[in-house]
Amino acid sequence: MKQVTAIIKPFKLDEVREALAEVGVSGLTVTEVKGFGRQKGHTELYRGAEYVVDFLPKLRVEAAVPDHLVDQVIEAIEQAARTGKIGDGKIFAAPLEQVIRIRTGEAGEAAL
Repeated sequence: MKQVTAIIKPFKLDEVREALAEVGVSGLTVTEVKGFGRQKGHTELYRGAEYVVDFLPKLRVEAAVPDHLVDQVIEAIEQAARTGKIGDGKIFAAPLEQVIRIRTGEAGEAAL
């Protein structure tokens, strides 16, 4: 099992969610986050004053997936979240040692 985490632009959430549903991901967690990468933020103009926005709003999308779906999930996120512009985000995949469904006590892939 793997924990797939993607940092994406907020307006891409619906496309990513639909793409994940198509490949068989049944649940995910979304968190509003702020951060920056290579673009190092940007400057904005407000009432004539220029100011720097260091941290840009992003969404962190997380899903626990069985090993046989990892490549499909990564590809689905990559295709759905890509705009071709700077700041599209990143995808991380990390191993999961154990998953337990609290309600039923199921463990492993049965808990997904």
